[in-house]
Amino acid sequence: MAKTNWALDPTHSEVAFKIRHLMISNVSGVFKNFKIDVKTEDDDFGKAKINAVIDVNSINTNNAQRDAHLLNSDFFETDKYPELVFNSTRIEKEDEQSYRLHGDLTIKGITKPVTLNLEFNGIVNDPWGNERAGFLLTGKINRSDWGISFNHLLDSGGVALGEEIKINSEIELVKVAEAVAA
Repeated sequence: MAKTNWALDPTHSEVAFKIRHLMISNVSGVFKNFKIDVKTEDDDFGKAKINAVIDVNSINTNNAQRDAHLLNSDFFETDKYPELVFNSTRIEKEDEQSYRLHGDLTIKGITKPVTLNLEFNGIVNDPWGNERAGFLLTGKINRSDWGISFNHLLDSGGVALGEEIKINSEIELVKVAEAVAA
């Protein structure tokens, strides 16, 4: 089987998350800068190797003061740990469109196994002759598993921030053309 490389299309991709705020709503955010490297056997994503690196300093929650706080030692401590890293370990195919993506997620120097849902939206040829594949990545992680435990107790009971982070990301990949020997 031929190895196929897929490159991220960052203009049509988004790494997004939500966290519970004050026990009554969610705050959303995105990481604006990230890289994803995907290798498959032919076009079989069921056997893909996926590596992702996210620039934590690119976090955006639509509030500059909150974003600055997220970068300090209460949360991501980006002066020491500027990247989040994900490396896949295996993929389980549930049906033609649904996969369980298993891998190791490293945040703040701590690596833990995670399992995420990966929805395969198909492969198409774009108007410029490129082959593209689309995915929806969803899942949940507990931020305290990576030593991110900053919080405030509320007078009404409960805490200011939930422990669970909901991941909801759109990923579009472009097949990398193979170099032809001269």
